[in-house]
Amino acid sequence: MKTDLAFWCNLRGRIACVFPALLMILLGGVHVWGMDANEMGGSRWEICDDGAIRWVVDDSVPHYDHIEMSGEKVSAVLRYGVNADGSFSMERSVVWPMLRTVPNDTHASLTRRFGMDFLEGVMVNRQTLNNEQVDSVTLDGKLTVVSRFTAGHTRAVKGRRELPHVIEATRVYFPSTTEAMLCERYILKNIGERALEVVIPACRMVYETPKEQGVYGSYTLVASTDCDGTLTRVLAPGESFDFGATIQGYKESEGETRVDVSKEMSARDDFCRLMRGNLVFESPDAVLNTEFAFAKIRACESIFRTKGGLMQGPGGEAYYAAIWANDQAEYINPFFPYMGYATGNESAVNAFMHFARFMNDEYRPIPSSIIAEGDSWWGAAGDRGDCAMIGYGAARYALASGDREQALRLWPLIEWCLEYSRRKTNDAGVVASDSDELEGRFPSGDANLCTSSLHYDALSSAAYLADELGKGDAARRYRHEAAALRGAIGRHFAANVEGFEAYRYYDGNDVLRSWICMPLVTGIFDRKEGTVAALLSPRLSTPDGLLTQSGTSTYWDRTTLYALRGIFAAGERDSAIGFMRRYSTTRLLGDHVPYPIEAWPEGNQRHLSTESALYCRIVTEGMFGMRPTGLKSFDMTPQLPEGWPAMALRRVCAYGVDPFDVVVTRRSEGSEKLTVSIERDGKRLHGFNVGNGETVRVKIR
Repeated sequence: MKTDLAFWCNLRGRIACVFPALLMILLGGVHVWGMDANEMGGSRWEICDDGAIRWVVDDSVPHYDHIEMSGEKVSAVLRYGVNADGSFSMERSVVWPMLRTVPNDTHASLTRRFGMDFLEGVMVNRQTLNNEQVDSVTLDGKLTVVSRFTAGHTRAVKGRRELPHVIEATRVYFPSTTEAMLCERYILKNIGERALEVVIPACRMVYETPKEQGVYGSYTLVASTDCDGTLTRVLAPGESFDFGATIQGYKESEGETRVDVSKEMSARDDFCRLMRGNLVFESPDAVLNTEFAFAKIRACESIFRTKGGLMQGPGGEAYYAAIWANDQAEYINPFFPYMGYATGNESAVNAFMHFARFMNDEYRPIPSSIIAEGDSWWGAAGDRGDCAMIGYGAARYALASGDREQALRLWPLIEWCLEYSRRKTNDAGVVASDSDELEGRFPSGDANLCTSSLHYDALSSAAYLADELGKGDAARRYRHEAAALRGAIGRHFAANVEGFEAYRYYDGNDVLRSWICMPLVTGIFDRKEGTVAALLSPRLSTPDGLLTQSGTSTYWDRTTLYALRGIFAAGERDSAIGFMRRYSTTRLLGDHVPYPIEAWPEGNQRHLSTESALYCRIVTEGMFGMRPTGLKSFDMTPQLPEGWPAMALRRVCAYGVDPFDVVVTRRSEGSEKLTVSIERDGKRLHGFNVGNGETVRVKIR
C-alpha cells in the first residue's frame, strides 16, 4: 500500500506539473487542485523532482526577494535577486542571538549587514570575472545560485576571432547548524574549450564592536574565505574547483572557529533530510506536498541554543533567544511531537518551564514573553489571554508527547493556567483579557472570542490528560467548566455580522474579523455555515489570505492558517482545498517564497518560523483531523477533498511510540466512504471504514 500510494501521488503530481490539460482529460473534467501552479498565474518558481524549487531566470528581471535561514547560534536574512543586466545581487543580514547588545531587550541580538561578493577578487587568466548572467536560483533549505561569467575580451588570434573564456560559478548560502556563522560555498567550473588559470585570493575582514555596546563586552565579526593564502589552479575543460567562506561572530572569551565548509554543508543537508523524512505528507497535489515539506524546515530550524536552554524563536531579524505565549506555547509546541525532532521537543518543554517560573499564589498574569535568553520578560500589552494560550499548548503537547513523566511535570503549569483563566471569567461566562495576540493593533474589547476558544480547548485537553494521570475529580471539573464555557461562547459572541450568522469578536464589534475562525479550530461547529461563509466572502478573503478585519488592507498569515485548519475541521473540505491551493501556490511559487509569512504591511512579509508550524497543522489537524485524547490515543476525522483518491501522513512520530503511517483511501471513485489504515513498516496495525468527515478513536502502541 505504501509503495502504491507513494508512486501514485508522485506520478500524478508530476503529471499535474507538466501536463495539466492531459490530466483534466484523464479525470473526465473533474477540477483538480494538483494542476501546475503556473496555470494560476504569477508563478516564478517550479518544483523539482528532488523536492527543491527552482527559478530558471528569464527576462522577468529585475526581481528581488528575501528568505530567512537559521541554525542553533545564528540566523540570516538573505536579500537576493537578479538585476536588470542579469547579474546577481546579495545582501546578508546576519543575526547572532546570543551576542546580546545594550539595552538587553527583545530585539537585542547583534545584527549586521554584509554586501560583499567573495567572487569579486577571483581572476581567470589574469582577468576579473565579468558579464555575469544568472541561469538559476534554487531553494532546498539552502540558497544556490548558478551563473555564467566571461573573463577577458574577444580578440584576434592569427586572423580569427577567439571567443572569451567562460566559467560557471555556483554560490551556495546556508547557516551552520551548530556554530555562530553563515557559510558560503563557491564552485568554479571551466565550461569553455581551453584550460583556464583560476586565482582565488585570500580574503579576511575583521570588525570589532565597542565594549559598551555589548552585554558581554566587545564582539568580533570575521568575514573570510577558507584560503590561507592565494590559491592558483589550472582547470581543464569540464574541471571544477571549490572554496568556502564564512561570516562568524564571537565574544572576547571565545575564539574564531576554523571550519570545513563542505562538512558544514553536509550537516545542513542532513538536517533538511531529517525534516523531509519525518511526518511526510503525500497527496495528489505536488504544491501542497512541497509547501508542507518546506514549512517543516522553517519551523524546526529556528531553535537557538541559549544560556537559558533551547528556545524556538520566531526570527524576522527581531525575535530571538526568547519565547512567546502565542508563537511557541500555542502555535508550534503542540506540533513538535509529531515531527520526532528531539531538539524541538526539548525546546518545547524548556519553554513551558520558563513560563512556569512565573506562577504565583496571587494569580498575577504570566508574562507574554520570556526574553534575553531567559534573563528578562516582556508584557507591555498586558494580559493578552496568555494563560489560555499556554494552557492550550501545554495540555496538547503533554498528550501528544505520549510521555507520562513529562505530562506530570507540565501538569502544575496546566492547572495554574486553567485556574487563572477561570478567575478571569466575567459575568457573561467568557474569559476577559486586556488584549489578544495582536496586542492592540486591532480592537479586542475586554473579552475576545480567541481567548475564550483557546481556554475551552485547554479545558478539554486537560480533562483527557487528567484521566490519564488518575485525576478523576479534575477531569470531571474541567469537562463541566468546558461545557459551561461553550454555552457562554454561543450566547455572548454569536451574532449576525455584516449579514453573516457567525460571531462578533468582542462585545460591540460590528465588522467581520478573521479570528472568528477560532471556534471551528477548537471543535465548536454550532455556527459553522455562517462562519465559513464569512471567512471565504470577499469581505475577508483576498488573494493574499484573510484580512484581519473587513474594510482594511492588513493581513496576518496566522489567521489565514488557523482559518484553513478550522474550515477543514468543520467538514467544508472542498471549499478549504481551493483556498489552500491558491494560498500555497502564492507562498511556494510566487514572488516571495517559499514559506508562510508574518504579515503585511507590518514586517514586510518576513518569514517568521511558527507560521510554518501553523501551515503543517492545517494538514495534521485539519485534513487528517488528528486530536490527542490520551497519551497513546487520538481522535481522527479525515477530510479527503473531492477528486482525491488517497492521502497519507508517513512517519508520524507522536504519542511516544515508533513512527507510524496514516493512510486514507477512497473506497471507490466518487464515494464518500473511506478506509483509514494505521500502518508501521508496511504492516497494518488498525483499519477503519468511515464516512468522509467521520471521527474514529485510534489507540496506538
